[in-house]
Amino acid sequence: MAKNYTVTFVSLGCPKNTVDTEVMLADMAERGFILDSSSENTDFYIVNTCGFIEPAKQEAFEELRQGIELKKQGKVRFVAAAGCLVERMGRELAEALPEIDCLISLCERDKAGELLLKTAKSKGSRKIDTASGKKFVSNDSVRLLTTSPGSAYLRISEGCGRGCSFCTIPAIRGPFRSKPKAEIIREAQVLSENGVREVNLIAQDTTGYGKDIGLEDGLCELLEELAKTDLEWIRILYLYPASVSDKLLDTIASHKKILNYIDMPIQHIDNELLKSMRRTDTEEKTAELIEKIRAKLDKPVLRTTVISGYPGETEEKHNKLLKFIKWAEFDALGAFAFCPEKDTPAGRMDNQLPEEIKQKRVGQIMRAQQEIAFRKNRNMQGKKLTLLTEGFCEDYTQARYYGQAPEIDSVCAVPEKQIEPGKFIEAEVADTSDYDLICRLI
Repeated sequence: MAKNYTVTFVSLGCPKNTVDTEVMLADMAERGFILDSSSENTDFYIVNTCGFIEPAKQEAFEELRQGIELKKQGKVRFVAAAGCLVERMGRELAEALPEIDCLISLCERDKAGELLLKTAKSKGSRKIDTASGKKFVSNDSVRLLTTSPGSAYLRISEGCGRGCSFCTIPAIRGPFRSKPKAEIIREAQVLSENGVREVNLIAQDTTGYGKDIGLEDGLCELLEELAKTDLEWIRILYLYPASVSDKLLDTIASHKKILNYIDMPIQHIDNELLKSMRRTDTEEKTAELIEKIRAKLDKPVLRTTVISGYPGETEEKHNKLLKFIKWAEFDALGAFAFCPEKDTPAGRMDNQLPEEIKQKRVGQIMRAQQEIAFRKNRNMQGKKLTLLTEGFCEDYTQARYYGQAPEIDSVCAVPEKQIEPGKFIEAEVADTSDYDLICRLI
């Protein structure tokens, strides 16, 4: 047991990292560690890192250096790094920051507490297992949830098999591996029994679910089974556009529990750049798909992400993307400046764009999207919504309607009302505040 050891945990990166953090926290709590939100006077300062792109890597280094500084001041005994950056860099990370006491790779996630105990007894170096992290499929059934009450992430697969030219995920998390359907359903039932009312399905590519284990329409089959549980909201994140089928849209449309929320990263719209990105979609197919989504689903909310400044993106290609965004009128959009990762094909291309051009284009895209989002928000006034409450912030209760995914989208604010988190309430949109909606209880 480790009843006398305190742990401060910093979790970076995507929802998949959040789930890994929750599993590690549960393991540590079971072993007797005391979880402490304070970053001072703690035994272990742990950073679950993201290593997807250079800015994420630098953020992880910054957090680790903060822990190392606290260690030098005598406020922290041990510093540990876990997750994707450990998987990507291996012993190179320890050489870059030799003050780190413990490295925990992805496949070592489930024995994080054991590794910390060994670190406390002996700080000797050990072999870091990264190869196995690209083979296993996570069992996430035992978790200490860190998300807002009533909501949780539900991972359905590991890795990715798309091979996009700009992406490091296959190198970090390995090839695509689907989690067994029965295991996912069990996890969903456990979450429901523990008060979770909304699950957000996550994977690098949710549309690929089941294809590696012989299921032709695996995601549709999984959704049908999840719809039979006591969960009330089922949200699907990260749909690959070229794999959004008529059957998938029909499955979503046929179940009230499955939210009409389509998170579909298109990355770009120029066919030449899409081909260079090794994407299988095209401008024509994407436009057709957006029209089909709006025809088949009732009041669908569309979210996407795009990459600006990809190698070879001319002003003409950028303007084509800008024009498409204005036509498509996505409800939410994230634009990211291309980041050349040296271990990706796109990162090694010669025709890289200057950073100032990339940032200028990102700004143009986000200003165009802001006009769309603000106009759509104004049109929401007077509409009645079902909200899931998240907590009380200063003088309002924060909540979300089905068109707002946790952590990444805007929120609804119910002023001067303190309502218990994890509850469904009925409200009416009274006003807007930039991207957020101001609602009053009905």
